[in-house]
Amino acid sequence: MTTPAASPRPVPQIEYGELPPAYHRWKWRVLIAFCLFYITNYLGRFNFSLVQSAVIADLGITRADTGWINSWMFWGFALGDLVHGRLGEKIGFRNLILAGAVGTSVFNVAASFGDTIPSLAIPWAVVGFVNASAWGPGLGLVAQWWPRRDRGRAIGLVGTSAGIALLVVWAVVPWVAATWGWRAALRYPPLLLALAGLLFYFAARDRPAEVGLPEYRESDEVSRDAEAAGGGSEHGLRAYLHLLGNLRFFIACHVKGLDNVVRYGIVSWAPVYYAQVGGFDLKQMGLLTLAYPLGYLFGPIAGGLVSDRLFGSNRAPVIVISAAASAAAVLGVAFSPADHVPLAVLLLAVGGFFVNMTPIQALAVDLAGRRLAGTAAGVLDAHGYIYGALQAWFFGWLSLAVPNGWVWVFLAMAATRLISVAAILKVRA
Repeated sequence: MTTPAASPRPVPQIEYGELPPAYHRWKWRVLIAFCLFYITNYLGRFNFSLVQSAVIADLGITRADTGWINSWMFWGFALGDLVHGRLGEKIGFRNLILAGAVGTSVFNVAASFGDTIPSLAIPWAVVGFVNASAWGPGLGLVAQWWPRRDRGRAIGLVGTSAGIALLVVWAVVPWVAATWGWRAALRYPPLLLALAGLLFYFAARDRPAEVGLPEYRESDEVSRDAEAAGGGSEHGLRAYLHLLGNLRFFIACHVKGLDNVVRYGIVSWAPVYYAQVGGFDLKQMGLLTLAYPLGYLFGPIAGGLVSDRLFGSNRAPVIVISAAASAAAVLGVAFSPADHVPLAVLLLAVGGFFVNMTPIQALAVDLAGRRLAGTAAGVLDAHGYIYGALQAWFFGWLSLAVPNGWVWVFLAMAATRLISVAAILKVRA
């Protein structure tokens, strides 16, 4: 693996509109290469969520047990987020992304041989840790090429690739599990991720200087001020202290956490809910709940474009719209019959669109600037996965602990969206 290109002199900066054509070709090449890579990423991370009902039946455990196992992936991912974004800024974004892709595949294979709760939970925690190397370093890399004025659509396109990734895993994994068993769904699809990581590594570059190009000069006040304020915080733990000392960034981290309660709450529990309450088998459940990633597909790019074009890169209004509309969709799931297929498809599609319309990742990078973009994306996402880990355990318990448990699960998800509305109103960026 290579190390980041170093230069004895500062890299020249030019106004974004005056950069040479080669720069704009490279920014699109890097962005598209990362998006194509990311489309395969969930084959090694969310495959377990989609085979939980088969694991429960095969091993004789409960959904509280599989929720606990799945929570370990979220904890591992949260820890990885804290480490990888910062590390990518030091040793190279591409290096970590490739290592994570290979590691995800290896530990998925290890988990596929598990036949007890610990033998599944331990490798699944490692899967979360190594797979996190795709996100913080990936957004850090994108921020080196895309300034705030266009960053919403760039990161929105990454989010759309995540939607496609969810669509891919939702289509592939239930089919593989129904045909060859749940162990095969952990063993073989993730191998595609390792191959995609290798192809990405050779297609992209971390920074414009690595191909002899100048950097963009940040013209937007929010990110320009963030880069100036963070100039002395690019070493060691000072980066973390600098970011978390920014109240707007701190609030954004917890809004991201609340987002993930719903985003991954639906990923983790909608398949189980519709399989057990709606009475659908594994293939039928996969086809029905495919509506969620279909909605997810268009949400991020819509949110990025709307925030860039209609609100002048102000992310907060779009986050409010996203949270309010997705709360309504989740309430619809709570109170509609689980075996009503057209209504379920509609609610999951609408929920998928609006839950994932929020440009919270772009906001975090805006508030940090490009030099600390990887760290910021990682710290923000770590909060998301801490909340995600808690939902994986809590909703599994709640669904069993109270009468009409599933109704309370979806009511709790809707409540987190309304809390997000109140919180983001304090962040004007």
